[in-house]
Amino acid sequence: MRCLDLFCGAGGAGMGYHRAGFEVVGVDIKPQPHYPFEFHRADALEYLAEHGRGFDFIHASPPCQKFSAMQHIHKNRERHPDLIAKTRELLRKVGQPYVIENVPGAPLLNPIVLCGTMFGLKIIKHRYFESPLLPFSLFPPCDHSDTYDPWHGKAGKRTAAKFRDAMGIDWIPMGGGDNRRRGRGGDLSNAIPSAYTEFIGKQIIKSLQ
Repeated sequence: MRCLDLFCGAGGAGMGYHRAGFEVVGVDIKPQPHYPFEFHRADALEYLAEHGRGFDFIHASPPCQKFSAMQHIHKNRERHPDLIAKTRELLRKVGQPYVIENVPGAPLLNPIVLCGTMFGLKIIKHRYFESPLLPFSLFPPCDHSDTYDPWHGKAGKRTAAKFRDAMGIDWIPMGGGDNRRRGRGGDLSNAIPSAYTEFIGKQIIKSLQ
């Protein structure tokens, strides 16, 4: 089965779908030299409109800066576009099974919430997932004891190595230099732990068989 990974970044989500059994193709408007699968540099929504029906399943992670907690603190939300509604509308028009992923506070419809601690990862990183294929199978609750919180420094000093290990991702740089100027490009801090989408991907495959 083929999965289209929209707004793919450096491939955290894509790797999870690959591990679940999908053939993954990524699309992002910015260069992604570390993306581990077939990659197309293009506008994600334009690519979806032209090619979306050629895939069995579509994952979309529209830019989340508008809804992030730090943007709220610094009152910068109006500087960033809200692409979630446009993405949802086009996904429905294309008609293929889909998942939309975003951060807490994003306007997703009846999402499930996943956390690294549900999958044995020592990281507190909540992400929301909307899909017409919900509900997925049951999964354990969060357990935030003895975990690494990259934003608040819980469980010791923050280091790139500790963050990479906690995320379960070893091919994406931490960021800095050119990565900072590109925003999402190659930045581990913006990635989705692959365990999340591996779990979702397995549920999707079951539902489509």
